[in-house]
Formats: sequence, C-alpha cells, structure tokens
Amino acid sequence: MATFIALLRAVNVGGTGKLPMEDLRAMCEAAGFRSVRTYIASGNVVFESSLREAAVTKALEAELLAFAGKAVGVVVRTAAEMADVLAKNPFRDSPSNRTVAFFFSAPLPAGVLETISGRVDEEVQLGRRELYVRYGADMGRSKLKIPAARNGTARNMNTVARLASMASSSPADGLP
Repeated sequence: MATFIALLRAVNVGGTGKLPMEDLRAMCEAAGFRSVRTYIASGNVVFESSLREAAVTKALEAELLAFAGKAVGVVVRTAAEMADVLAKNPFRDSPSNRTVAFFFSAPLPAGVLETISGRVDEEVQLGRRELYVRYGADMGRSKLKIPAARNGTARNMNTVARLASMASSSPADGLP
C-alpha cells in the first residue's frame, strides 16, 4: 500500500464548496482508502491505497461528484512526492506562510511563467508539477495573476510540511 495526499480545490474557502472533513473521510473510506486522516478544513486528506495515482484520483472525484453534485478538483501526490515538493522549495529562506506551492495534475507547459502578470515583489519558479510562489510583505494585496492556477490548487509551505509529516508517519504515531 502506498500513502497518498489528496488536495481538493476550492473547498471551504471564501464561503464556497462546503465540505465537512468527516464527510471527506467517509468518502475516502467508501472509495476503499485506509488510514484516512484530514488536515485542517480546506480539503487536505492523507490515506493509504493499493491503487495507482490516476485510479485514486478518479475514485475520489467520483465520490465528490456524488456528494456535491458537481466536479471538485483533486490533485494527488504520493508521500515521497510531497516530501520532494518541500525539499525542492526554492524559497526556503522566506517565511513559509508567504511561500506557496500551486499543485497541478500534470507538468505545466513550456512558457507558463511568461503568462504570469501583475508581479511586484513576488518571485515564481517552476517545479515538476508545481509552481512555487514567494509573496512579499503585502501578500494580501498582491495583484499577481497566474492563469494556470485555475487548474491547480495552492498550499502554503506550513501546510505542505505538515502533510509531508503526516504522510511519512503511521496513524499509530498519534498524528491526526
């Protein structure tokens, strides 16, 4: 069995996509996933499955569609991939609450960085299937526009670190 992290898009953010985490856990269990644990209420779930990534994504998307009546974006990473995202953060010296990884299901196309507009003091770097963004002191007022972001979901480095830790630990270790 492999350990996976599923990141849901637009769940419990800004008054949209209401999804209680106990319902998310139940959906994951109904999909056959084991050792299901959620982290904060924004659609982060860690679990074990013998399925491959594509099948995990498809199963969870089907459960979410049945629950919500509409498609909910899901991006999946293995425990090793999440640890790699954390390790390859190009902005490790910046505050982790102002450094974000946008996660995508597939590698981004060449030239994606050239489509970004509104930069002031933000820095952006491409990862494997991620886009790393370091926001400046005025993060809340940023005018940064990343057209590709509509196909992904973002987590700050604090959340990435916590999910990587949860995925590397067994539920018996006492993590939620």
